[in-house]
Order: sequence, then structure tokens, then C-alpha cells
Amino acid sequence: MTDFFTMQPGETAAPLPSGPVLCTGTAGMRRIHRFFLWAYDEAPGLVRSAADGDTARAAYVGEVLGNFDKVLHIHHEGEDLLMYPQMKDRAPACALHIGQMLEQHRQVTQRLGSIEPVRLRWMETADAETGQELAERYEDLKAVLNVHLRREVTEVMPVVDRILTEKEMQEAAQHGIDQLDKKFLVGYLGMVLATNPPPDRREMFKEIPPPVRVAYRLFGRRMYRKQYETLFPGRPVPETL
Repeated sequence: MTDFFTMQPGETAAPLPSGPVLCTGTAGMRRIHRFFLWAYDEAPGLVRSAADGDTARAAYVGEVLGNFDKVLHIHHEGEDLLMYPQMKDRAPACALHIGQMLEQHRQVTQRLGSIEPVRLRWMETADAETGQELAERYEDLKAVLNVHLRREVTEVMPVVDRILTEKEMQEAAQHGIDQLDKKFLVGYLGMVLATNPPPDRREMFKEIPPPVRVAYRLFGRRMYRKQYETLFPGRPVPETL
């Protein structure tokens, strides 16, 4: 099976600076991007799974999708603050690629902004017309993400691995963790793990702080299963750790 993170014809990698690899940013970025690819592939269908007028289902699905949107926004915000400025300073030859990635971030932010009022309205009314509009807006966002999430990994991250230290990369990841409710994070960890192949799950889990690992084993895994079963009735729950 072809790896999703494969450069397409006409795409070119950013110029690679000389020097050793300093961090494992590419591996970590692949893991979180797999989660976003899964989340936004499912989003339109989740909206359409609520029958016209079923406000209970719309409220539940809408809350989950709003959480996806928040995680995506914070993820990009962290990169804008703690990855791309450093790349601009330390790898100036990559200016073209940096500009392209930041423009794609702008396009994602614009779409998230247009989605939010529609999502909130649909959560209250669950009317079919608003639901169709919301599903279409998520399909549009998905199309942008399918390009951006691939290109950031294939074109930019090999440079990041050489210009950011492991400590700096961890600080960028911590930016998101600090802004999210810890109980929310523990539950959603199951989804992130489940959207990655077993070796990546194990590596990712080793990198998670011990208290989070304990909390996940105590109640996070159960939260993940319950949420998945509610979102996708009748589907087998994907394996996780």
C-alpha cells in the first residue's frame, strides 16, 4: 500500500541544510497528521449521520467536531509560533516553502472560522439544510488538509529535523498540551493512537509523560471506546493500546 506521505509529481522538497539530524520531528508530525486525516475524512459523514431534527445527535457530534477543530487550530498555532519562525531564521533558503505552508495554514484558519457558526447553529437545530452546508464545509476543509498535511511532512519536516533540537520540538508539542483540558486529552489520546500503525503507537506512548499514560490506562481508554461507539454505532472499535 502506498504511504500517504509520498511526494506527488510537481512537488519539490525544501533545500536541506547540511549538518546532523537533531530531532525526530518528522515521525511525530506523521502521527498527529494521521489523526487529522482520519478526523476530517469522517467529519462530513458524522454530520450526515444526524437525522433532520435530531438535536441530541447533532449536539454530540458537533461537540466532537468542535474539539477536532480546536486541536487542529492549536496545532497550527504552535507551528506558527515555535517552528516556522525558527526555520525562517535558520534555513533562509526555504523561504518559498515556508510561505506556502503558512498560506495553507491561513486557508485552514479561514475555513475553521467559517465552519464554527454553522456548526453551532446546526447543534441547536439539527435541520437538514444547515447540516448539508456544514458537511460541505468540512469536505472543503478536508481537501485543503489532504494537500497540506502531506506536503508539510514530505517537503518541510526533513529540514525541521536538522534545525530544531529535540527540546525545541517538544516545546512546540507542549504548546498544544498546555491549552487543552487534560481530561479531554486523555480521552482523545485513544483516537490518535488508533489512527497510527502499532509501531508508531508504541513509540508515541513511550514519549507521553508517565502521569498521562497512567490516566489513559485507568480511564482514558474506556472514554475512547465509549466515544467511538457513540459516534459510529455498530462499527468495531479500532485497536489501541
